[in-house]
Order: sequence, then C-alpha cells, then structure tokens
Amino acid sequence: MDVVSINNISKAYSEHQALKNINLSIPSQSIFGLLGPNGAGKTTLIRIINQIIDADEGEVLINNEPLTPSHVRAIGYLPEERGLYKKMKVGDQLIYLGQLRGLSSKEAKRRGMEWCKKLDILEWWGKKVEDLSKGMAQKIQFIATILHEPKLIILDEPFSGFDPVNAEMIKDEILELRDNGSTIIFSTHRMESVEELCDHIALINNATKILDGKKIDIKEAHKDGSFLLEYKGTLNNIQGLEIVGTEQTDFGLTRSTLKSDLNPNPNDILKQLINQVEIHSFIERIPSINDIFISKVKGADNE
Repeated sequence: MDVVSINNISKAYSEHQALKNINLSIPSQSIFGLLGPNGAGKTTLIRIINQIIDADEGEVLINNEPLTPSHVRAIGYLPEERGLYKKMKVGDQLIYLGQLRGLSSKEAKRRGMEWCKKLDILEWWGKKVEDLSKGMAQKIQFIATILHEPKLIILDEPFSGFDPVNAEMIKDEILELRDNGSTIIFSTHRMESVEELCDHIALINNATKILDGKKIDIKEAHKDGSFLLEYKGTLNNIQGLEIVGTEQTDFGLTRSTLKSDLNPNPNDILKQLINQVEIHSFIERIPSINDIFISKVKGADNE
C-alpha cells in the first residue's frame, strides 16, 4: 500500500516553474529518497506535502485520502532550515513541541527524556539551546521531529552538521523507525547515505521527474556491461570484451576495466581469463547512485 500518492502536481512562482506534472507513489514502511540538484523542486514538493504551500494543480493523497490539515499531526518534518528557540531550555522546548503535536506535557517529557538518553544528550536537558553545539542542536531537532511517533516522516538533509559518529547514530535510528512501521521521505545531497538507507528513489531535475523506482531495479537497469579485474600477469584480448582502462594497485596487482555491449555470462569471461592471468578479484561493476545521478542530470540538461 502507498502511504503517499502524488498525482500530477504542478507549482509555479510567477514566471518560474518549480514543479511540472509530478507523479510519485511512496510505499508503506519504506525509505524513499527524493533526489535532485539545487533548485530542482524537491523543497517545493516537500512543502506541498506539509501544507506549507498549495499546489497549483494536482493532488496529494495520504493513505488514499485527499490531503487535509488533519494529516499534519501524523507527519514529522525535519526541514533543512533548522528552527529552535535558542533561549529555551532543551527539555522545555521538547515538551512544548510535543504538545503542539498532541502529546500531554507528561508524555512529551517522558518521551523527550527517553530520546535524549538514547542519543546521549540527557545531561543537556536543562541547558539552553544556544549553549549546544551544532550537532547537539541537530539531535534535538531530530527528536522533536519524531517525538509524536509519526507514521510519515520527512527528513530534509538530516545529516547536516553531524560528525561521522553521530551521523551513523542517526542513520541507525532512521532504519529502526522504518523497521517499526514508519515511512520516511529522505532528501539529501549525500549519495552515500542514499546507498545505505533508501529502498526507493526519485530524481527531479528542472521541475520534472526524470527517474523513479526501487533502488535495486534502477541500479540493475543502469549497468553498462563493465567488469573490474585485479590480476597478476599479462592480459591479452578477450573475445567479446574491450579493455577500457588499466592501472596498478598498491599491492602489486594490475586492475583493468573490461566492457562488453553483449551482456556476457561472467563464467564465460572467467574461462578465458583463467588461461591468461592469475586472478585475485573479478566483479561486475554496478553503478552507484552518484554515477546515475550525474549521468541522468547531465543527460537531461543536454537535451
């Protein structure tokens, strides 16, 4: 079942077309990567889902129901532009924001302290936000986003400001939220995070959708028949394959990229290679999301 259905959404600001006929389906209990270069229209779409702005055309459905103000409490939204009250104490802030999402003061405090303990910042409960480091303030904003246990969570650049250790901590929490039943829309420029987290992705460029689907299916569809080979010895011509690049590794091996347009069977390639060189590794090259992102955006811009 799709938690969010985006049907023919368009939005313009004066002469600027921000979104044009966007259609997306976001499955239940998935992490959906919303990708695109700066100015592509991602933030506009997120704001429409959050009812911060209205679309000019089209509709958004939440669990097959037309989007209404009543859905706002069911959504947890972490915007890219962070907004905490710097003079408020951490605990008071989380209790206040939890109450805005329908929690009682007692329940907001209980959950807030539980999350602060989980994210290793409970000792800052009574400190003012202005006394926190950027990373700690980011943790508070993350807690505020998920405190009311929303089933739909929208995270816009959630790792901004985190060091690698804390980024890993938040990544683990995002995965746990999904495993516990939440659906997460995840917008970022960090393609390594997309590789690690996302089940589905969509790519928006120049206000239009140019790609979407399961991440694994998209990577499979963009394979180019390349294989990476590390070996000792001299590699000669291989039937049906072209050697398109060769370099030396730090371990005294030679690494070559082999390419074919004929979709060969890897076992057939290995049979030829074994007779020529001492093989240390042989893998099919699967394109990264970063590779696909760059090729699709550049391709769309050149059309």
